[in-house]
Amino acid sequence: MEINILECIDGAKQAKGLTVIIDVFRAFSLECYLFQQGAERIIPIGDLDQAFALKAKHPDWYLFGERKGAKVDGCDFGNSPCEVANIDFSHKTIIHTTSAGTQGIVNAKGADEIVTASIVNAKAVTKYIQQKNPDCVSIVAMGNQGVSRADEDLLCAKYIKALLEKKEFPIEQEVEALKNGAGAKFFDPANLIFPEEDFALCTDVNRFDFVIQVTKNGNVVEKNR
Repeated sequence: MEINILECIDGAKQAKGLTVIIDVFRAFSLECYLFQQGAERIIPIGDLDQAFALKAKHPDWYLFGERKGAKVDGCDFGNSPCEVANIDFSHKTIIHTTSAGTQGIVNAKGADEIVTASIVNAKAVTKYIQQKNPDCVSIVAMGNQGVSRADEDLLCAKYIKALLEKKEFPIEQEVEALKNGAGAKFFDPANLIFPEEDFALCTDVNRFDFVIQVTKNGNVVEKNR
């Protein structure tokens, strides 16, 4: 199995084979919580105007929108797991547009198949890849705004690669180290965009045992793979 780690939107454009799009802080962590809370499907969209147009056609659908970490005006929600912690999304369709994660999905046009990943379901993603046993795996760490390296995304990519290669990886220690690095923004008292609670929710290692697979109809959840 050929395993390649790529980064950002440029990396997504180069992806081939079974492609894993990673966004730890916070898009694909959030989507795991949304599916756990009953969401029927999530439609990933890159362009904001397209997202608002789809919302206008389906006002009963929820629109989650984020740019530069902040909620986009006019959206129902931003990109924060703690913001929706106590909301029942049973049978709901969700539109999701972000500055990194969903950009990776729409730009991975050369992929044979796309799944998303975060630290919260990395082991489930690994098991899924092992079951599929593809010749080529592209693991794309989407980074900050899809244009610069994000340590948490690269960490998740390296963790999945290590699991696939059956190598030891100190994930718990690496997650703890994020508090003083890429995750420090969650603990900054002056920060008004990234709730502290989101750090724990996005780094709860292997909390979920399912994979989010991207299909032509948007994201559908595949549990217990």
